[in-house]
Formats: sequence, structure tokens, C-alpha cells
Amino acid sequence: MSTPETIPHLPVIIVGGGQAGLSMSACLQQSGIEHLVLEKHSAMHVWRTQRWDNFCLVTPNWQCALPGHAYDGADPHGFMKKDEINAWLDAFRRKVNPPLREGVSVQRVTPRPDGGFHVSTSAGDWTADQVVVASGGYHVPIVPRMAERLPAGITQLHSEQYRNADALPPGAVLVVGSGQSGAQIAEDLHLAGRIVHLAVGDAPRCARFYRGRDVVDWLADMGYYDMPVTAHPLREGVRDNTNHYVTGRDGGRDIDLRRFALEGMQLYGLLQDYRDGMLQFAPGLRAALDSADRTYNGINAAIDKHIAERGIAAPPPSVYEPVWQPDEERAALDPVAAGITSIIWCIGFSPDFRWVDAPVFNGRGDPVHVRGVTQQPGLYFLGLPWLHTWGSGRFSGVARDAEFLAARIAALRAAQPADAEALTC
Repeated sequence: MSTPETIPHLPVIIVGGGQAGLSMSACLQQSGIEHLVLEKHSAMHVWRTQRWDNFCLVTPNWQCALPGHAYDGADPHGFMKKDEINAWLDAFRRKVNPPLREGVSVQRVTPRPDGGFHVSTSAGDWTADQVVVASGGYHVPIVPRMAERLPAGITQLHSEQYRNADALPPGAVLVVGSGQSGAQIAEDLHLAGRIVHLAVGDAPRCARFYRGRDVVDWLADMGYYDMPVTAHPLREGVRDNTNHYVTGRDGGRDIDLRRFALEGMQLYGLLQDYRDGMLQFAPGLRAALDSADRTYNGINAAIDKHIAERGIAAPPPSVYEPVWQPDEERAALDPVAAGITSIIWCIGFSPDFRWVDAPVFNGRGDPVHVRGVTQQPGLYFLGLPWLHTWGSGRFSGVARDAEFLAARIAALRAAQPADAEALTC
């Protein structure tokens, strides 16, 4: 049995071996701070095991810039595919060569009365002066309870389980949710020739290319990706926003659900329930499509303003005009009569930080922090959406966040105990 004297101690423990955890390791190594990375699966496992076969980035390759490991391939304005992403991440892992323990599940992180933390894991206990939670915020796949009442003959998957159209049984497919994953999976199935029914949510969309450039390039020039969450009009509320749907597939293009409808995809409003053998939909399809288009045109209008103010030579502006409108709001659908044999739930994930036993969470279970720094001295979060900027949960911004936290960790280590409180937010 372990005693306080025999439990191994480390200055820093990082929980999570994804791009955030390994970025943190890289920055701590640069600062000469001893640490350990604990990963319950294998490093970067999400990119290998929870992406469909035709998955690709929706942001251009030039935005991929982990610490000391920027994209340096031949196609900076292209979009890496799944295998290319994993090869790039494997190269990053080799470069960082982190002190990593894989297959170790962290079961509890508890502040110690005299400072620091007790970390209980499936491989034993550690203590640490500081802890970085870099396990992301997508922990529990969301599947509504109505799924339990659907006909037993319908195959149900979450988006993280989908691989390709051929892996599904023959028949029509219902995709629930039109965020990035839902829209791209619906497109993947549509291009494979499957009959697709799509329950559309409130996700916005954006153009892939506008006035001669990728929209991401324009937004980068406009400073959007450097905007801190504190300067965003929604402040922390932006963390709840659904990502815009667009794709990098086949060199990149818009995803236009209206055009898919012209080509035979069946669109519905938000899926609300299943009862009496019928799927029930909210009457909001037209409003959802119109809202997505307003966002699309609004982003383009902001680019127009940027071009005009700076006198930039560019192709002429344009405004998207709907190519299809729903004739009616379909409120119900019999999935068996429609030949639906598969349902793919693309409605996201919920966070699960119950293993972090510290008073740093709001009523919804989300960590309260300022740029990843919590009110618990020595406890940090990294890799969450809009932790600091738009890129915080992506390859483009996690390095900046990791560098910031590494500096805070070093400062707290150097501070006297009386000064440690002042270093927390």
C-alpha cells in the first residue's frame, strides 16, 4: 500500500496525450520543467479511431502549427486527409518525444491541503505541484434517449463511429445534425449514392472561397484568428457556438444543403422525438437554412468591407441566392416506410470532468478559467474551444496557449509560497 512518503512526485502532470497535451510537453521541455503525460488510450488516438475514412481538414494546411512543428509540405493551401493528418501528428510526437505513459486512466485529481495535487490513476498514484488538464472537451457522445425507442432493425451510430457508406447496411440513412461532422457525413453518403435524410439544426455556414481566396486567408488578414475571447461580441458565449459547415474535400468547396436537396437529399427541421412509429421534426427548416445563409453572406460582406477599406484588387463581390426552398415543413416521417436502415447521430459531445475534484466548474460542469488558468492554484486547462482564441481547440492556436501556460507554470514554480496566490486568476 502506498504511503505519502512512497508516492512518486512530479513538478507537473499533464492529463491527455493529444495535440494539446503533447504541445504542453514540448513547451515544458523548452523551459526545462520535469513532467509526465498520462493518456488513457494512445497518443493522438482520436485522429486514428474517431474519424471517417474520407475525413479531411476544413482549415488550410498552413494553419497547422504545433510547437516547433509547422506544416512544411507542398500544399499549404490544401487540406490534409486523415492519413496525412496522422502522419503529420506522428512526426510531431517523434519530435517532442514526450515523457508519456499510455494506457493510464486518470481517475481523480484532488488538491492537497498543503498545496499541489494528488493524482489517482489506473497505474497507481502520483503527486504533482501543478496539473494541466489537456483531455479536450469532447468526452461523452450525445445520443438522445429517444434512440432507445427506435425500431431494433435500424443501425444506430454516433458520428465518431462512422467510417464509410459501405460499412452501413443497404438502405436510406438518416443523419441527425448539420454541424461540421453532420454536414460532411451527409455529403459523404450523398456522394456515395446513398439516399440521405438530414435533420438540420442551427449550424451556420461559410464560403470556402470568396473573391479569389480561401475565406480563412481573408479572415486571418482581418485579425479574426488573433481575437481573444474577451474581445468577441459574445464573450465566453462563443464557446457554445456550433462550428460553420464547409469542407476541404477535393480541394475545398462550399457545403450547400439546398443544392443537395435539388439532387435528392431529403431535408427536415430539428429532430424532436420518436413516437407512435413516427419521427417528429420541428417546423424550422426554412428558418435554419435562411439563418445559415445570412451568416454566409455576412462573412462575405465583412470581407467586402476589408477589401474596400484597403483598396485591395480582387474579383467582384457576390451574394448567395438560395437555389432551393422547402415547399413545406415536414413534421413527421415513418423511418421504416422510408426505408431508413441507419441513423447517424451528429449532435456532438458533452464534457465530463467529474474526475477533477476541484471547485473550478460552473453549473453546467464547464471549467471556469481565464486563458486556461483556474482559481485553483496550479490547475490549468488546455485545448478547449475558444480557451483564448478561435484556434485554441485546433492545430492553429494550441501552441500559443501552451506557451502561455508554460510561462505561468514556470512563474508559479519560481514564486515564493506567499506570492503563489497572486499568480492565479
